[in-house]
Amino acid sequence: MSESRHKKPVLYSYFRSSCSWRVRTCLNWKGIDYEIKPVNLLKEEQEVPTLEIDGLVLTQSIAIIEYLEETHKENPLLPEDPGERALVRSIVQAIASDTQPVTNLRVIKYAGEDHKEEWAKHWMSVMFKGIEDQLARVAGDYCVGNKVTLADVCLVPQVFNAQRVNVDMTQFPTIQAIADRLLELEAFKRAHPYRQIDCPADLKEN
Repeated sequence: MSESRHKKPVLYSYFRSSCSWRVRTCLNWKGIDYEIKPVNLLKEEQEVPTLEIDGLVLTQSIAIIEYLEETHKENPLLPEDPGERALVRSIVQAIASDTQPVTNLRVIKYAGEDHKEEWAKHWMSVMFKGIEDQLARVAGDYCVGNKVTLADVCLVPQVFNAQRVNVDMTQFPTIQAIADRLLELEAFKRAHPYRQIDCPADLKEN
């Protein structure tokens, strides 16, 4: 095995990036020791997240968390049942492919300073309606049943983003209840933006 495979993984991360947050949560959940190198998205230094691991340089959060799931079998985040795995992946895509891209920083900046919050609030509310309906059918304590999955890893950051733009979360009780339960778990707590080394002092939590 090459020397690079023994190095501590390095995650290039921005504290409030939902995509970085997904990867931080997955690394924490898997018990993988890693180093964070902060990247300031507001200065457009580079896109995040990027993970250096096992001699690879990986980008795109979903590809990264799928890689971690496939290479670190402890604390699995995908169910064994193929049907349940498909349900998890459908929720992941509803968040990562349908919801987050239309509300990310580059897109809402294009909407203009006067309209960016309205834009994000509208589209998150529209997308959350479909996710809420799906979760009402398949959720237990978490998104799919009673075990934490990749869907949960993706859900928490998107709820945080929705709250930042004042989405009325009373419309989405299942989503909110699941997010609240997840944020009681240590892996999710440690991944929270306000506990990151690049979080501004006025927001930082211990």
